[in-house]
Amino acid sequence: MATYDLAIIGGGVNGAAIARDAAGRGLRVLLVEQGDLGSGTSSASSKLIHGGLRYLEHGAFRLVREALTERELLLRSAPHVIRPMRFMLPPAPGLRSALKLRFGLFLYDRLGNRKALPPTRTADLTHHPVGVPLQRSYRFGFEYSDCWVDDARLVVLNAMDAAERGAAIRPRTRCVRAERSAEWELVLNARGRREVATARVLVNAAGPWVDQVSENILRLTSQPHARLIKGSHIVVRRMFDHDRGYTLEAPDGRVVFALPFAQNFTLIGTTDEPFVGDVNAPAPSPGELTYLIDVVNRYFRHKVSIDDVVWAFSGIRSLYDDGSRKPEDVTRDYHLTLDEKRRVAPVLTIYGGKITTARKLAEAVFERIGKFFKMHPPWTHHATLPGGDFAADEFTVQLTRARNRWPFLSADTAARMVQAYGTRIDRILGEAKSFDDLGPRFIGDLTGAELRYLAAQEWAQTADDVLWRRTKLGLMASGQDREEIARFLAKTLETPAK
Repeated sequence: MATYDLAIIGGGVNGAAIARDAAGRGLRVLLVEQGDLGSGTSSASSKLIHGGLRYLEHGAFRLVREALTERELLLRSAPHVIRPMRFMLPPAPGLRSALKLRFGLFLYDRLGNRKALPPTRTADLTHHPVGVPLQRSYRFGFEYSDCWVDDARLVVLNAMDAAERGAAIRPRTRCVRAERSAEWELVLNARGRREVATARVLVNAAGPWVDQVSENILRLTSQPHARLIKGSHIVVRRMFDHDRGYTLEAPDGRVVFALPFAQNFTLIGTTDEPFVGDVNAPAPSPGELTYLIDVVNRYFRHKVSIDDVVWAFSGIRSLYDDGSRKPEDVTRDYHLTLDEKRRVAPVLTIYGGKITTARKLAEAVFERIGKFFKMHPPWTHHATLPGGDFAADEFTVQLTRARNRWPFLSADTAARMVQAYGTRIDRILGEAKSFDDLGPRFIGDLTGAELRYLAAQEWAQTADDVLWRRTKLGLMASGQDREEIARFLAKTLETPAK
């Protein structure tokens, strides 16, 4: 008998969501990821839970409706790492008309059964805080709702929930060979150690590596091919003093977001261009940086230059190749390909998908492969993620509770930790009476207690795992900070848990 019912290759948001759903249905699950969880495309997003307003122009009503429905469901399931955000969309001369934008937002408000989030309204930018940083030529705009998400933490929370329901989550474990018979035999390499695992069904959720896995590891023939599209972002010092985002129309018809990020910064993105090269090392091109800078400079009074960019990053979207000529026209919908043959174990390959629709994608996966198992019914639509067991409008209550119980926390530290860990902040701070009780302090408010928690509960092993994915403190960290965190983690991981 196979060791596992289901094996998943890929620890991004899709793989983690599938593992969580499967474990909750009573299946024996193995997830393997060659790097850190969420270290690829899933941590290089625009950090949004949204329906995709621009997709309405392409007639993708089903995708937008599904994503908008998921938006409020996800907000209820993880109100610590997902929060509502209002966006300002100012009409720009020569681009989409104000009437067209307003009609699109009318549909956007109604397609997704919106309940918790406020509707669109027209705002006078000459008397609105959001208008202050904009050029005076933008006199009005449309304010609408979507949600912000800590993308990398969402991946980890899905993996944590899966593990707590019995799944084996194996980051930094590469599948180097797979033999297909009545079951799958996977040869794994975990930091030089060879292991073998068997599974009844296999899911290829490898994202940008999906074709490599299909062709080189699984040796499948006649599979569809992924269309690799690169999206890049830049981060600059804070451009505005409020908590709203901007949706900016670019001259080519695309949209660029400008979002508050990591307290003192602004995140600007994204681009859409075909990707050819090493999927292990995507990087923004000079043209992409110029494109993003030019777009924001069309709208904001304070001009941004290349010297203002403190961080730039790229992610590769692995989309289903629908034959579209332009990268921005390729469908963002997910596509599932099931390869099942007599007397051999099945494999399901995943193309595309969005952070917003990962939970729904996981349900769709089991609509395709559920016939191979005896399992429990769908369950994730009403379940919370770890730390998210409080109402979506009770974040302030959680923040007040944290500051009352641990009065040595500053307002900023309490907010950062509640946003990251929700009700599980207790597992880090415990009975601490001061920062001295939490071990050594590193960059900002990061302590030894938090690092030990991240290593023990969230699979963090390196400084980058902590600084860029479990937190966003990397923007403030020096080389010495990274070295000190790396040494502490190495020592922690060498010490057996008591």
